[in-house]
Amino acid sequence: MENKRRLFLKCACATAVGAVGSTKLIAAQSDTRADDTEAEVNYALIHDETKCIGCEVCVDACRETNNVPEGVSRLEIVKTGPFGEYPDQYFSFSRKSCQQCDGTPCVNVCPTGAAYKDPKTGIVSVDSWKCVGCMYCIAACPYQIRFINPVTKAADKCDFCKETRLKEGKSPACVAACPTKALVFGNLKDPDSEIVKVLKTTPNYRSKTDLGTRPKLFRIAAKDGEIKL
Repeated sequence: MENKRRLFLKCACATAVGAVGSTKLIAAQSDTRADDTEAEVNYALIHDETKCIGCEVCVDACRETNNVPEGVSRLEIVKTGPFGEYPDQYFSFSRKSCQQCDGTPCVNVCPTGAAYKDPKTGIVSVDSWKCVGCMYCIAACPYQIRFINPVTKAADKCDFCKETRLKEGKSPACVAACPTKALVFGNLKDPDSEIVKVLKTTPNYRSKTDLGTRPKLFRIAAKDGEIKL
């Protein structure tokens, strides 16, 4: 039934996609201002690279909680190094996942509305029922974190566990599973939240902010020599 619905949508929008797809993609990439609908909350995530040990427990928790098939991943931990001279060598670990941008090129290019920013949470999400697999969102994402789910045949990515743990009032699976508390999740609109307090008191950075995407994945940069061999 799901495949039939998707096939119907593909047939219904094929002509429109072919006619306006290229123009829409170019326009969205040049104007990365996304749907700026005012959300009730504004969820964000901090990855503290000074605490991350590259154990990938977060990756496993994400896969199990969100039924992510083998061969694809919503979350990766990228290991770089070693740096320095033996025996004082060290590695750095960074998180690769959806940046949950406020300025969303993926939403701008989607011809069916499958890619959208949830007005209640500010979370960039994918409605797999509406997705026709055109891959415009994959091409538009400057962080290259979207993929086609081999089971649903729809675009997929991290959504802060919106349809699983978050719906139950729990923190995302990666956050709950992290043994070193390297992840902080919360509402940027709550001045008393832990995430706001950390961002106000700790130097942090975000990726590719020059593109106007306004990402909500914040990073605390690793310091030399903290993760030893």
